[in-house]
Amino acid sequence: MKLIVGLGNPGKQYEKTRHNIGFEVIDELADKLNIPLNQSKFKGLYGMGFHNGEKVILLKPLTYMNLSGESIRAIMDYYEIDLEDLVIIYDDLDLPVGKIRLRQKGSAGGHNGIKSTVAHLGTQEFNRIRIGIDRPRNGMKVPDYVLGRFHEDEWGLTKESVQKSAEACRTWLEKPFLQVMNEYNQ
Repeated sequence: MKLIVGLGNPGKQYEKTRHNIGFEVIDELADKLNIPLNQSKFKGLYGMGFHNGEKVILLKPLTYMNLSGESIRAIMDYYEIDLEDLVIIYDDLDLPVGKIRLRQKGSAGGHNGIKSTVAHLGTQEFNRIRIGIDRPRNGMKVPDYVLGRFHEDEWGLTKESVQKSAEACRTWLEKPFLQVMNEYNQ
């Protein structure tokens, strides 16, 4: 069984914001894998389906970003999912818009959703896909920036990175994560 988690914040006001790009990838995967996100439990919205005979769970934690780990831990405990069968997708200020980076471990790097996840999982060693959102321009504060929407000139690259991240997840359902890293890291 594989668990793919996209981080974000619930609510209309956060839709299409930089911080919610993980949710965008889950929506893309739900469409591509034909897995409806129609279940509400574990402090999240999720769906279950199969890909090549393996059960796949797609999850959007609805705890707000800073408490994402609560939802992830709850669903992992309930379904007895191993760390190596988990991928978490989230936004990254240190990557330019359009870039994605796959890693098997690492620090939270200031990302509150990942801080919560590390705290609840008790380790920094889990598969992740970081999606570039770039740094704020013109002295804008980071919280305002990540909760803001992409600029019009960034939409093409953003859509591309969402699709590439979803494709990396689909590839991971068939190949080891290390191999997927080698294929998708730019």
